[in-house]
Amino acid sequence: MAVNGEVSPTGGLIVSFGEMLIDFVPTVSGVSLAEAPGFLKAPGGAPANVAIAVARLGGEAAFVGKLGDDEFGHMLAGILKENGVSCDGINFDTGARTALAFVTLKADGDREFMFYRNPSADMLLTPDELNLELIRSAKVFHYGSISLIVEPCRSAHLKAMEVAKDAGALLSYDPNLRLPLWPSEKEAREQIMSIWEKADVIKVSDVELEFLTESDKIDDESAMSLWHPNLKLLLVTLGEKGCRYYTKSYHGSIDAFHVKAVDTTGAGDSFVGALLLKIVEDHSVLEDEGKLKEVLRFACACGAITTTKKGAIPALPTESEALSLFNSK
Repeated sequence: MAVNGEVSPTGGLIVSFGEMLIDFVPTVSGVSLAEAPGFLKAPGGAPANVAIAVARLGGEAAFVGKLGDDEFGHMLAGILKENGVSCDGINFDTGARTALAFVTLKADGDREFMFYRNPSADMLLTPDELNLELIRSAKVFHYGSISLIVEPCRSAHLKAMEVAKDAGALLSYDPNLRLPLWPSEKEAREQIMSIWEKADVIKVSDVELEFLTESDKIDDESAMSLWHPNLKLLLVTLGEKGCRYYTKSYHGSIDAFHVKAVDTTGAGDSFVGALLLKIVEDHSVLEDEGKLKEVLRFACACGAITTTKKGAIPALPTESEALSLFNSK
């Protein structure tokens, strides 16, 4: 396992499914969108961030999704390629634009979103456009919930999950709740939970835990209410308080690494990418609590580093950067 600095070959392909878009991030923190003097273009979209996080740490990653056949779409595909992510699963739509999001950065580095996608290209991916050969070759298939919001992308998502599962892939789910994109809270909760029992690994944030359980408690009982019998690992990320982990046999917590947070965008995706890479390298991580704790410390280090720069993708760490922080504590 590469956590302790040993070089280990990648254990297989991690395929990430869903949306990729452009975040427009204010040049000044702590102001509203209307007050922002200017914006920086930042490529983003949680599934794409995870794919790049994996590749930057030395893993093998591919992205499956749809972009607009426009300058932004081709720019995003180019960014994936530059970062070593396979684009064999990307389609381009000539009739719809690449999605955009304007992101408000609050003074503490947290964010609010305003989306432009009516519809955007990512929403128009059809089941027939899926690269099934690529999906069948995945050792891990990772996805969120934004691709469940509308058809035809929802059907493409469900088919891709089914094909990956039938081919023996580990299914990884990070709901990545973005309430402004859903018709209602009820619809969001129902659709996010509609595929819950398919996943082998699930990661939720503390905010998502509260939303899905309709409770303001962030404790073991609340987390375990989301457990399902086929689940191998449930993770609750707690921002600057680290994370909690739950398996069939044990549970516990990992402390965060303390850094000066500038922008939390992509921190959860960085955490997930690091975790999935380590699972692919050594599946026994899911059965061995000692190994899992080391891997989660490494994932927390990756997430922490990602908060120290603006924008998700530029801030995703290399393995040497992550190990430097990992070994400092």
